[in-house]
Amino acid sequence: MSTVHPNPPSSANAAVIVAEREIVSQVTSKSFIVSTIVTLVLVLGSIIASSFFADDAADALGPVDPSDKTKVAVVAATSQTVGDVPTLAPVVAASEDEARALVADESVEAAVLPGPEPSGLLVVTLTGTNDEIMRTLAVVPATEELEPAATTEGVRYLVSLAFGIVFMMIGAGSGGMIAQSTVSEKQTRVVEILLATVSARSLLAGKILGNTVLALGQAAAIAATAVLGLVITGQDELLGMLGAPILWFVAFLVVGFLLLAAIYAAGASLVSRVEDTGSVIMPAMMLTMIPYFLVVFLNENEVVMTILSYVPFSAPVGMPVRLFFGEAQWWEPLVAIVILLATAYAVTAVAARIYSGSLLRTGPRVSVRDALASSSREAV
Repeated sequence: MSTVHPNPPSSANAAVIVAEREIVSQVTSKSFIVSTIVTLVLVLGSIIASSFFADDAADALGPVDPSDKTKVAVVAATSQTVGDVPTLAPVVAASEDEARALVADESVEAAVLPGPEPSGLLVVTLTGTNDEIMRTLAVVPATEELEPAATTEGVRYLVSLAFGIVFMMIGAGSGGMIAQSTVSEKQTRVVEILLATVSARSLLAGKILGNTVLALGQAAAIAATAVLGLVITGQDELLGMLGAPILWFVAFLVVGFLLLAAIYAAGASLVSRVEDTGSVIMPAMMLTMIPYFLVVFLNENEVVMTILSYVPFSAPVGMPVRLFFGEAQWWEPLVAIVILLATAYAVTAVAARIYSGSLLRTGPRVSVRDALASSSREAV
């Protein structure tokens, strides 16, 4: 009797099976659950804290202590004008002569009386002039902005920090899980069993696909938490401004994570011990962290931000930030994401060769050159 062997899965089906395995193994691990909860708590806490400190700052600039106000004598014609100034305390006099008398006996700092145009006011002092009162009562012309500034410096920093930290945490966190999984499979020889059923490229594709789904899930959870925090703190205006930039951020995040995931997996395949993982994924870690620091600290430099919005490793953060502040033309994100896609395709192709050429090699760390050479021999 002949034994019927099942047909091996196609490359696409194999990648999906590996992706499902990655997703299940990650979402059921305590480290993933704890890290995700901690991240969401930090996001919600930071939004609430920023609102709290902003309220404190507003309170600090709020009502002036009556004891700190400057006493000024006024008459009926000028009482309203002085009363509208928060730093002045009007002392109503029955007549202009009585107001001058209050100044003379130093009961008040000055008297504000009806005067000539254009101000229509006359400031009476005992000696010299009171510059503080003069500046307070100075007539400031009305202004009109054709393009009002939509955000303050504080909001600029907050938005840059938010986009940057989400990309860094997802990139470093999920990328680290890919590296850890790859090295663990090599160290325990599980990879040899997997490669008996699926190809190395299908295994790499499945790992990237599964962790990309996890990264998107984390991004969605972070976005939902951020929305909740903004609603709780009453920052609905900021929430409304984030619509289109967040959609672009998600698109850039997906492609950018594919790029980083390939680098993490290829780097991790070069070593056979978990203890050696840190050294080989350091370049990927730097490529994840550098955009965060550049965008956060240089977000006000228009030239630097324009460059960062096109560089593949910083575009997932730089371009959404520029879109949020209305500093990018409609075509710029399209060009930037095409550049990012092309870079991700090229890097993934090289990473697949490194991965397939080093995955079955144990012992000392494999060099990139040897991995590429081994992959070329296998292809032949």
